[in-house]
Amino acid sequence: MTSKPDHTGSSQQRKPSRFVSADAPVGASAAAPADPRPTDTPRPGVHRQPTTDASAGSVRFVHTSDWHVGLSRHFLDGEAQARYTAARIDAIRSIGDLADREGCSFVLVAGDVFDSNLCPGQTVRRALEAMRSIRCPVYLLPGNHDALNAVTVYRSRDFQDAKPDHVHVLDTPGPFPVACGVELVAAPLLTNAPLIDVLGDAVADLPASRMRRILVGHGVAESAAPIEGNRAAIRLAPLEQAVRGGVVDYVALGDRHTRLAIGSTGRIHYSGAPEVTSFGDVGPGEALVVELPPSGGPAVRPHRIGSWRFVEVRRHVDTAADVDDLDADLTALDPKDRTVVRTALAGTLSLTLHARLEEVLERHGQLLAGLFPWERHTDLAVMVDGNELSDLGIGGFVDAAVAELVSRAADDPDRAEAARDALSLLYRLAVGSPR
Repeated sequence: MTSKPDHTGSSQQRKPSRFVSADAPVGASAAAPADPRPTDTPRPGVHRQPTTDASAGSVRFVHTSDWHVGLSRHFLDGEAQARYTAARIDAIRSIGDLADREGCSFVLVAGDVFDSNLCPGQTVRRALEAMRSIRCPVYLLPGNHDALNAVTVYRSRDFQDAKPDHVHVLDTPGPFPVACGVELVAAPLLTNAPLIDVLGDAVADLPASRMRRILVGHGVAESAAPIEGNRAAIRLAPLEQAVRGGVVDYVALGDRHTRLAIGSTGRIHYSGAPEVTSFGDVGPGEALVVELPPSGGPAVRPHRIGSWRFVEVRRHVDTAADVDDLDADLTALDPKDRTVVRTALAGTLSLTLHARLEEVLERHGQLLAGLFPWERHTDLAVMVDGNELSDLGIGGFVDAAVAELVSRAADDPDRAEAARDALSLLYRLAVGSPR
């Protein structure tokens, strides 16, 4: 990658008047772009099999984004977090397999390849090793998580040392040739918090062309999530005008973690993340295969990539049947080792049923990648029945402790919840796991 000045200002820089490949020598001319692939000799383990006649104006590629390699989740323990990190690396290989099956000419990643510019070197190298297995060129756009700022991961020694020749960083705003008759128009983020609409800036002075052009950017589009006063929000009108005016043929966006088409042209798409990142994600992790024909609109097809699921379970649990239904639904989840469940349970339970509920949650928690309560949406009350406790028949000082806990559960608001939890635990220890 060509050494360039660091962009450390608080605002996005205007595009220069001349553009070169991230891997081209300084001073290379943009007038006669070479194929970024350096030779026709295959790399070890990689066999280029171009099936798209780009010179005729058609191109097929994978549009993906928001890989967030190195992402950690606070609700995953060490073992589950390690598998989750590995799954994000595996998703890169799955995208390469998809590109190969579909005969794609390249893979385009629309920002946030890495979750942070401080991503550990080992993780960076493993991600690049996964990219090495992709059998076509890969183009990476810096997003807000991995912006081209003073500490960008793309200029780190780990990245530079491990980057395969067919992986290219779109580190310069403007046109970037990818094949005969096809070019990307890149809008990389030079800061984590840009102050302008970088995509609107990218197409503002761009003339119409016979080239197949793909505009690639990263950010929140105002039509997808209106944000008043956000100068960096992607404005839809300039993009649609660029599409209708023949300036660009397709707009590849990143930032949203679920697939979304915006506008009325059918040519502006968020690909979504290839692996789930939060409970707010809608649908599975996906990538898009896009085909731009010689004329007419693109064909855009989503493909399932992800293997993890984040599931919310909202339930009222007041009866034994409610607890049994919850047990059955958790049992049906598959694969459990790649499923995280957040529960929002409400209801009033006897000590017996509460003990049964805790046994169900504990048992499934040992199988699932994660199982935890959504505290602010959890409202479970335990009804203390003296008859349940008297039937325990423990005797001695334990009976005195039970009597005190029952009194606190009934009369001491500040300690009622703790007292009920203690009684529930005592009940479970005394009678075992009720079924």
